[in-house]
Amino acid sequence: MTLSFDLSDPFTLALAAGGAATFLILLILLLALRAARRSAEATAPLAAALAELGGAVRTLDQGQHRLAGGLVQVAEAQAAGQARITEAMERRLEEVQKAMGESLHGSAQRTTRSLAELQERLAAIDKAQTNIEKLSGDVLSLQDILSNKQARGAFGEIQLADIVSKALPPDAYAFQATLSNGRRADCLIHLPNPPGPIAIDSKFPLEAYEALRAATTEREKVEAARAFRGAVSAHVKAIAERYIIAEETADGALMFLPSEAVYAELHANFGDVVREGFARRVWIVSPTTCMATLNTMRAILKDARMREQAGAIRRELSLLTADVDRLVERVGALDRHFEQARQDVEKIKISASKAGGRAAKLESFEFDEPPAALPKAAE
Repeated sequence: MTLSFDLSDPFTLALAAGGAATFLILLILLLALRAARRSAEATAPLAAALAELGGAVRTLDQGQHRLAGGLVQVAEAQAAGQARITEAMERRLEEVQKAMGESLHGSAQRTTRSLAELQERLAAIDKAQTNIEKLSGDVLSLQDILSNKQARGAFGEIQLADIVSKALPPDAYAFQATLSNGRRADCLIHLPNPPGPIAIDSKFPLEAYEALRAATTEREKVEAARAFRGAVSAHVKAIAERYIIAEETADGALMFLPSEAVYAELHANFGDVVREGFARRVWIVSPTTCMATLNTMRAILKDARMREQAGAIRRELSLLTADVDRLVERVGALDRHFEQARQDVEKIKISASKAGGRAAKLESFEFDEPPAALPKAAE
């Protein structure tokens, strides 16, 4: 069977036109699909890139949010740190101000104290200067005294009197004591026999000593030594002849040199003069050795006075022993009285106990015996 179409038929034309249109639409759709496929294939990398870009944008946004949070934390931490730093700086500033105030106050006190001490030292210096001026005047006066022989003798006697009065009791010495030969000793020590009273005479060979110290040439030294030796020997001889008297004074005497320098020079370089004094029983002493000698004499005086008082001491000891014996006897008697009193107290306690017991029986009407049998009085 064959189909034939009549092109003059409108329906056929319409059907043919519709088919053509349909075919054309399908062809266009096919072409569009192919174009869309090609377009999709072409835009796939772009979509992936856009997707990655979107992820990056999201990541960047998240990073921005985290960065904003971090910045906020950093800002808060910075603010807190700034506050702590400010507080620490203010506290440190207060401490520094307080320390500076205390330091300034301490410095002011130290300065005031230093000024006060300086003022005291200046006052002490002024006082020392006054003392130095006074001492200078005293030295000049001493030089004037030493330049005069009589004044120099008085100076030695005054020094001797000061030493003796410090070393011995007042009744143990006498100044300017006159002996039986009419000679007057500067000091007489009342020692018991033996050795007996001993005289002390003050001598001061100052001119000879100063000449010895001032000598420069060998000849001057020899002459000054001879003069010094002769002066001291003359004094030793005079003391031995004037102040050693048999059966009146001790068999020796003391020569007082009021200068340690003269004494040291004499013993260092003039031993023959010292030995001469020993031979004549004249003992040369300085202020220091004189004090030691007088202390020895004080011990001798104390021992002698104890021997003198030995009889009185024995009598006092005998009386003390009798007093002790009487005291022992009276203590024994008192002890016996105490013992008797103790026994009496014990008896009184016994009687009181019995009386208390009988009173208790009377109070409770308890009687061990008939009323007719009255008990004997308890002792």
